[in-house]
Amino acid sequence: MTSVLVVDDEPELRAMVRRYLEAEGFAVTEAVDGDAALAAIAGVEPDILVLDVSMPGRDGFEILQELRRTNNLPVIMLTARSEEIDRVIGLTVGADDYVTKPFSPRELVARIRAVLRRTQAGDSGVGDTMLVFDGLTISEAAREVRCAGVEIEISTLEFDLLVALARAPGRVFSRAQLLEQVWGWDYYGVDRVVDVHIANIRRQLNDDADHPQFIGTVRGIGYKFIAQSS
Repeated sequence: MTSVLVVDDEPELRAMVRRYLEAEGFAVTEAVDGDAALAAIAGVEPDILVLDVSMPGRDGFEILQELRRTNNLPVIMLTARSEEIDRVIGLTVGADDYVTKPFSPRELVARIRAVLRRTQAGDSGVGDTMLVFDGLTISEAAREVRCAGVEIEISTLEFDLLVALARAPGRVFSRAQLLEQVWGWDYYGVDRVVDVHIANIRRQLNDDADHPQFIGTVRGIGYKFIAQSS
């Protein structure tokens, strides 16, 4: 049974989400704040985290930032704020998706299933395809990325985004095409999410956006993989 950890300081919201998720076949664990969430993650090892941004003490952004130092657990953030800057902050820290309050339980379930499909599709990768370039090696089976011989930490979603580009060197992908390939048609986000995750990948690869070695920007369109095969 798929396990969901719901972190929110509003007991009524947690109860509502629990009822709906359990009716959909999920196992649900609750936490009232960030510290309780981190303890629950260590104990329960959930499959996905639903994390509120505004909580007493450390907010959801801080908890997510701490989590991402050691854990690539899929995370959907909840917020009462809808400004794009909040989405960008959460995505930069490492959120997989965003739901703005008030939301319908059906929408939350749809987003949970979409994020899990991406994660599980990656974890079940068939074959042992190795993508080898000058300075970069990607193992699809091991879901491992090595840059200059050093293994780098990369989230499940960003690994899939990097692979989508690296499988077709030289091809220009629009943001909409990358959303379709990596997130799927049921992704509810905006094009800006692609830019945020590309920036994260570049940072991990030490890839200068102005003088890229791996991922080039095609202004007004999107991105392409420019490294040479070796």
